[in-house]
Amino acid sequence: MARTAWKRPGSPIGKKGPRKANPSYKRRSRQPWSTADVRMLRQLAKGNTPTGVMSIKLQRPIAAIRSKAHREGISLKPINRSPYNRRATRPRAAKRRR
Repeated sequence: MARTAWKRPGSPIGKKGPRKANPSYKRRSRQPWSTADVRMLRQLAKGNTPTGVMSIKLQRPIAAIRSKAHREGISLKPINRSPYNRRATRPRAAKRRR
């Protein structure tokens, strides 16, 4: 009698454990966010921390951080970036010849 696919050795179906060899965060799938986690997320977002660094500090995947920030109304966009068209709006200094 043939074995079912998820019981065969070497089958990827039904495997448990980390998907990456060395993940930068431990698996916390579907764990609720505590108020301290949300407070730290707000603090890191205020300090313009990249989402990759946030994921390591909060021990959660980047997608989970982005979705929680969206639900809480926290902007992850950096606030201290200069505008892209800065050269076009700045008037040029006139060259003086003597």
